[in-house]
Amino acid sequence: MDERRQISRILSEIEQRMRQLEIHFEQYFGGVEKRAPMQEREELARLLRQFANRHIIQTNLRFRYQNLASRFHSYCGHWDRILRLMDEGKFERGSGRVSAPKSAPLPTAAESDRVAQVYNDLRAAYEETGSGKPPEREQVEEFLARQEEKIRRKFGDREVEFRVVAEGGKPKIKVRARK
Repeated sequence: MDERRQISRILSEIEQRMRQLEIHFEQYFGGVEKRAPMQEREELARLLRQFANRHIIQTNLRFRYQNLASRFHSYCGHWDRILRLMDEGKFERGSGRVSAPKSAPLPTAAESDRVAQVYNDLRAAYEETGSGKPPEREQVEEFLARQEEKIRRKFGDREVEFRVVAEGGKPKIKVRARK
């Protein structure tokens, strides 16, 4: 029980640090902070790596860790993309304006979380069915964006829902517009 409390405490600390890191990056992108919080990001990555090879017996704590790690990696992808756009001169700090093409909008945190959730569900389905190697995260993200655009063209500005199902022993992503 003591180990469970310790893991729970560390996961709470990770969650708190992640919120702070989100705030610091938003302040940096907004022009409030002069430097990107890369040192805090590395410290958080190190803390998460400590759990990567650790066997967590309690399902709820393992799920909580996987959720935190997934969110962190989604945010890292988002931050790296904005930093790259800044290097290319396509993102203006302070205004938050992106002069990137309309076909490649920056994902919001909610979109990144949704992509991460679908990707994790897809990986789990591949493991359960034993049907080979799952696609890369970028491929899934591009697929979801294309499907979402098709649905929105057809049904207007409806919310799009993605589900992972196993049909015929193979995992598939089902897409539909919510009513």
